[in-house]
Amino acid sequence: MSNTPLLSTRGLTCRFGGLTAVDRVDFDVRPGQVHAILGPNGAGKSTLINLLSGELRPSEGEIHYRQHPIHGLPAHRVARLGIGRSHQKTNIFPRLSCLENCRLAARIHLGGVIASWRSRAAARQVDERAEQALATCLLTHRASTPASAMSYGEQRQLQIAMVLATAPTLMLLDEPLAGMGREETSRVTGLLRALRGDYTLVLIEHDMDSVFALAEQITVMVDGRVLETGTTAAIRGSEKVRDVYLGRHQQEQA
Repeated sequence: MSNTPLLSTRGLTCRFGGLTAVDRVDFDVRPGQVHAILGPNGAGKSTLINLLSGELRPSEGEIHYRQHPIHGLPAHRVARLGIGRSHQKTNIFPRLSCLENCRLAARIHLGGVIASWRSRAAARQVDERAEQALATCLLTHRASTPASAMSYGEQRQLQIAMVLATAPTLMLLDEPLAGMGREETSRVTGLLRALRGDYTLVLIEHDMDSVFALAEQITVMVDGRVLETGTTAAIRGSEKVRDVYLGRHQQEQA
């Protein structure tokens, strides 16, 4: 694994009026790594992902991808650089089939719905990407099924497949296991485990067992700031992290 970060931030800050949602965050993600972001509700995790993906512009600070600045670029340009993302809420087209959802993601990434169909070669590339994404996510047998007819867990798999169809190097996954039962969680955790190494993953997740099973590096955020970054073992044994989670839990129980 290269020691040079694939993605890095320095002093990254995002303000909404008088609220500082992300406060001077320094963050490094190395190629091929699974890097999890943990923290209580309101810690700034999703805002950080929105900054990295170009959906929000930073108030201050820098974001570098492959050592080139990308802060301030719009989301579609960030995506075409090789950064794909999924959202907390399932972001699919329910009336389209699984294959059509992945085709649409691939087409848009290749330059727009119309432009991607200007040549047979481009059309074949769209089909190949879409079919490979479904195969990777174990959804080939559901290719012609409308997305609305699938279980919630399968829809989350489809959302990951749509990200893969954009041919990313780095995937930003916002709570990919949210709302799932045990069997669905196990299936999607297995998928994420299969992706690591071939892709660099940054994930927000509240399922601690899954995070510790998947991640090699963890950043813990509190009130918009980085509390601690370290290996899974270091974070698991951190007194600072334990105090934050236990303290918040006790406040909620009071």
